[in-house]
Amino acid sequence: MMKICVAGVAKGHDQEFSFETEVGELDIPKDVCEFDGKISVEGTVCTTGENYRAQGVIRCRKKFLCDRCLKPSAVEQIHEFSEDYCTVAERAERESVNYTDGSTIDITELVRDTLLAAQPLSNLCKPDCRGLCPVCGTDLNEGTCDCDTSTVDPRLAVLQQFKKQV
Repeated sequence: MMKICVAGVAKGHDQEFSFETEVGELDIPKDVCEFDGKISVEGTVCTTGENYRAQGVIRCRKKFLCDRCLKPSAVEQIHEFSEDYCTVAERAERESVNYTDGSTIDITELVRDTLLAAQPLSNLCKPDCRGLCPVCGTDLNEGTCDCDTSTVDPRLAVLQQFKKQV
């Protein structure tokens, strides 16, 4: 757990924090995301009296199979976060902010949610990855093949045959 002791934070002053954690501590399933090594979290927390703000940066290395060519790849990721916490329970509920008792803030869930929300929909080894040939499976990043990859909508196949006759 990543708990920050905020009891001694003076109004208007920042308190720095840093954590290193394993993906297992964040309860992220391997089939959703897989990370290589430790996940580093650094940041500051400040107070205005009734409110606290935790902000910082998450650094990690994500492992994945490229969605196009299926090669194992990895990429360094840096994600920023900022979250407010309130010491008045009624106000926290009314304003939809997180509640804290004023002694500690647990940012474990914040880090987990930030990592999950920041993941791209597609994982590519490089932006211009050409992928695999759909016919023979050749990696098109390493060479070409002579396969006919043109596909015709079956509803229009009659028109293609008509075009060949003309």
